[in-house]
Amino acid sequence: MPLVLAQRLILQPLALAAGLLMAGAAQAQSLQELYDAARGYDATYLATKASADAAAARAAQAEALQRPTFGLSASGTQGRTDPPGGQAVNSRTLSAGLQGRYAVYNAANQPTIDKARRGLEAAQADLDIAEQDLIVRLATAYFDVLAARDALTTSQANKAAIAEQLASAKRNFEVGTATITDTREAQARYDLAVAQELAADNELRVKRVTLDQFVGRAGVEPKALAQPVALPALPSNDVDTWVATGDDQHPAVRKARLGLEVAQLDTQIARAGNQPTLDLSGSVGAQNLHNNLSGLAAQSSGVGTGKTASVGLTLTYPLYTGGLTQNRIKETLVLEDKARNDLDFARRSVAEATRRAFFGVQSLKAQVSAYEAAEASSKLALEATQLGYKVGVRVNLDVLNAQTQLYGTQRDLAKARYDVVVNSLRLRQASGQLRPEDVTAVNALLTR
Repeated sequence: MPLVLAQRLILQPLALAAGLLMAGAAQAQSLQELYDAARGYDATYLATKASADAAAARAAQAEALQRPTFGLSASGTQGRTDPPGGQAVNSRTLSAGLQGRYAVYNAANQPTIDKARRGLEAAQADLDIAEQDLIVRLATAYFDVLAARDALTTSQANKAAIAEQLASAKRNFEVGTATITDTREAQARYDLAVAQELAADNELRVKRVTLDQFVGRAGVEPKALAQPVALPALPSNDVDTWVATGDDQHPAVRKARLGLEVAQLDTQIARAGNQPTLDLSGSVGAQNLHNNLSGLAAQSSGVGTGKTASVGLTLTYPLYTGGLTQNRIKETLVLEDKARNDLDFARRSVAEATRRAFFGVQSLKAQVSAYEAAEASSKLALEATQLGYKVGVRVNLDVLNAQTQLYGTQRDLAKARYDVVVNSLRLRQASGQLRPEDVTAVNALLTR
């Protein structure tokens, strides 16, 4: 096979990829655009956001325990009395009043308010977890489409190269310079390439469906990584630094820590069941009483408008609750131990996940370097094999193997690069450092 043809086969994947990029440039979306859209569409994220809003309302409800309450009441009655042998008496009573109440001392109120505030912070931690999860899920789906698109491109390029090799084998067989074996090997490899192309095309369709559901529309076309590819750098290459940061910042650890504080507050609330409460109450009101005798106005005592006012303190001291308070305290103390263990588990889980993610990113970066070297070597090997086939020292199968190796290496290199980007986000998620700003940073790596 001529050297010019070899160079064209090597450059063919890049040409096909460039064609796809130019075709979709008009409607291609960046990761940042899709993330902004997903935050207003993804059901999982929106459900968690609604829960955080509800927690804010619950915290505001608890604050009411520190404030007085007031109520207005009004009533009216109409009555008639028919005594034996006497005249009927009609009566009408109108009354209105304002009542107020304030908890002067209740040992359970402040812990209850603090518990509601911790609940709000825990809901915010859940929202942070959901947002980080949304970023990672979206980035995974985004780069899965790019990887599937590259896999389809290399499959098509591989099939085209094998088709040319098959045609060459047939020509050589017809002129008697090659055996039927070369043709059959090339045909078998071509049939396999067709099957691989079909599988790659279906995989791309499936990945597109997954990406589309994040924003609720069809035909989302992600932008590719800019060339030359620049992989994101880690702010630290020390795994212990990442682990320490995760212990301090990870929302799961923060939520577990808040869970322990809530359990301790529950114990305070339970202990308050043994303490007295003191309430201040007061009321003002007015009452109008009107009586008449057989339909005629009658003046008698108690008829007219009267005013009332009262203020009082109510002290309540529990003497015996049937063991309710004591057993409630025992329960909350046990739940405190559970919350401590949950916090320890959260810390250990975060540390383990952070180490796994860190080593995964380091390994993937090394793989990218190795694949880049392998791609360069495979190109040279293919050129040498094609030249050897031309001069008769290599057979058709050697060329087919060299082509398959090159295109497989290019596919694996592209996938490894995408994995580095996604797993860098996973590392930040594992250590609790993932922020929306990281989406912007990844977005800068894409084509404009």
